[in-house]
Amino acid sequence: MRTLKSRRNRDKLSFMTRLPHHQHTHSLADRADVGARLREHRKRQGLTLKQLSEQCGVALSTLSKMELGQATVSYDKLAAAARALKIDLSRLFSPEDHHFCPEQPTVVTNRIDELTGYGTGSYEYHMMAGDFPGRSMTPLYARIIARELSEFDDFVRHPGQEFTMVLSGRIRIQFENGEHISLGERETAYFNSEIGHVYLTEGDSEAEVIAVMSDRRMAEEKPAT
Repeated sequence: MRTLKSRRNRDKLSFMTRLPHHQHTHSLADRADVGARLREHRKRQGLTLKQLSEQCGVALSTLSKMELGQATVSYDKLAAAARALKIDLSRLFSPEDHHFCPEQPTVVTNRIDELTGYGTGSYEYHMMAGDFPGRSMTPLYARIIARELSEFDDFVRHPGQEFTMVLSGRIRIQFENGEHISLGERETAYFNSEIGHVYLTEGDSEAEVIAVMSDRRMAEEKPAT
């Protein structure tokens, strides 16, 4: 497995130069707010940081930095913490009252440019359909910013399967086993997300994708209230 080294400082600078003028600017959640919500849900369930770390597999030091808003982490770490707490990941990105739903809806809709997102330097992603209780899929809109493997600390891994469709630009999905695929607009991929993977943009601008993650365990577990 190839060792990946972080270049986040350079990413923050290059992010501004890479942003095409024609693209919309989307609202991003403050990582301190995300951390505060994570801490609130953990304490509500009577868990210590050490206990949550043991349950989700994320290092205790990383969880501590996440709660204090001192670290921007990848999707798999946030998803692992949310899964261990039995809450929908979207609950970490918006105020609690935003998720109040008195009864099971028939359908929920979203407008992408109104969704609060989360930026990692390599990606910017926006959770969709978070208002649908007990959902078994996690759909999101993402902007792919990273261009090189060395911009990541590690490959991303999470239980289940993943579907992605390119909306604009061109992407390369690199897997830790050495395989890779290149996709252009309106092309799709479906893969085992437990195999380490990263998305890279190809060309002169960022790419936009719709991705859907599915974890069978999500459908079997009743979300915490």
